[in-house]
Amino acid sequence: MGSWGFGNFDNDTAADHLSIITKRLLDEVTEAMAGDPVELEPDEYWGVAVPCNLELLYRLAELPYVGVCLPEPDVAADWKRRYLAVWDETIGELVESAEARESRRAVLVETFDRFLAAARHEAAD
Repeated sequence: MGSWGFGNFDNDTAADHLSIITKRLLDEVTEAMAGDPVELEPDEYWGVAVPCNLELLYRLAELPYVGVCLPEPDVAADWKRRYLAVWDETIGELVESAEARESRRAVLVETFDRFLAAARHEAAD
């Protein structure tokens, strides 16, 4: 086992563990994005869970840990387009307030943008 420090994530086993966890989050998003777009609607499970998974992934990627798995940037960009298209098409029926829709959409865009930036950073390394 290789070790490079004394922190909880400073060895090969911890990196392997982190890659298993992040791969599972990534696999869930991959499956949700490849599935029925209805499942991505804002009031459906994956419509809520996908942004949660993305935020967990990019926040882990921002830390100095080895083992975080992220997709290629073009995949992340495609996910953003597809997810927001579903959201834009279906949110009007669920939230009457334009201000609430705009505020939530801004959070979603920021989440996808930070995730995409993390994927680009990983791809450049």
